[in-house]
Amino acid sequence: MRLKNARRTTLFATLGLAAALTLTACGGGDDDTAGDSPSSAPSSSASATAKETGAPDSGSSGGSDDGGTAPDTDTGTGTDTGTGSGGKAAICRTDELEVNAADNTTDKKEGVVTVQLKNAGGRDCSINGYAGVDLKAADGSTLSVERNGEPVHPAILKNGDSAAFNITFPYNNSGGSGVRLTDILVTPPNETKYVRVAWPAGSLPVTDGSSSGKLQIGPANRVG
Repeated sequence: MRLKNARRTTLFATLGLAAALTLTACGGGDDDTAGDSPSSAPSSSASATAKETGAPDSGSSGGSDDGGTAPDTDTGTGTDTGTGSGGKAAICRTDELEVNAADNTTDKKEGVVTVQLKNAGGRDCSINGYAGVDLKAADGSTLSVERNGEPVHPAILKNGDSAAFNITFPYNNSGGSGVRLTDILVTPPNETKYVRVAWPAGSLPVTDGSSSGKLQIGPANRVG
């Protein structure tokens, strides 16, 4: 995790992998309302809907890397029939997806935010890999989130289907205000356009640098 343009603090974390998703592939979102909740329904009713789109910030972890599998070369615009060359579905485009985020934390050791990506493009599309995720802090700094290394499972999202992934983060038990996050920048796999959604959970702890904590995300998997 890199803390860019911010005060010299590092985040303390003892992260494990997020449990809860029974999923199979990945995608991202735009200026639409929140989609349906993932099958691993958030334990909190708090959620954040997409409110802004744009190109990734410099240093963003980005969504163009599909986790090892080459993307479909079809342009995948929302006006096509939903299939690329050879009958394959084109990739899920940012403008075709709805994004929301919800606090799914169940204990005070490891925080979990679930990000859901709903296909609202009116066609089938393919999702494959890790989304790019950056977190914006209240002080203006950006935290790039590392991938947890779980294997990628490509999948087809029919219109109305969703994929989801978890962001795991250190729970702030310090009693202090910690690092207050404001937004999540989500770039779908194989895309370059991000969606900004509000951070729905608590703050992150601040440490003196003695611990090299990590923020992590898993691959986006189809919910179902």
